[in-house]
Amino acid sequence: MYSLYTDAATQPQSGLSAGGILIVHDHQQTQLKTALHATTNHTAEFEIARLGFEKLAALVGDQAQQATVLFYTDSQIVSDSLAKHYAKHYQKLVDDLLAAQAPFQLVLTQWVPEKQNQGAHTLANQALHFAEGAK
Repeated sequence: MYSLYTDAATQPQSGLSAGGILIVHDHQQTQLKTALHATTNHTAEFEIARLGFEKLAALVGDQAQQATVLFYTDSQIVSDSLAKHYAKHYQKLVDDLLAAQAPFQLVLTQWVPEKQNQGAHTLANQALHFAEGAK
């Protein structure tokens, strides 16, 4: 079983976004942070969630077909959209995220408050600060 935590951070004034990914498996952590193309927080949350699943798929390879993923997000829109397979203004992003989840045997999505997503949140903020400094 794998636990995947993702979070995005966006600076509204500059339109810069970044994300953090935390993967936990057998008490081992993989931490990733990256700048994102998204310019709004909602699109950034979808983008980092998709990237999280893509990174996890690359990490586990052929084992994805037998893997259960507990996916944690503090984005209500991402969580709700995955449950419904629909988002009025973000359908392409929902479809892309569902496609990224497809290699896994089972994905269970859980919305969590931001304070329970501190690992991914910290990584996202670090990446955003780096992106702001590089600008």
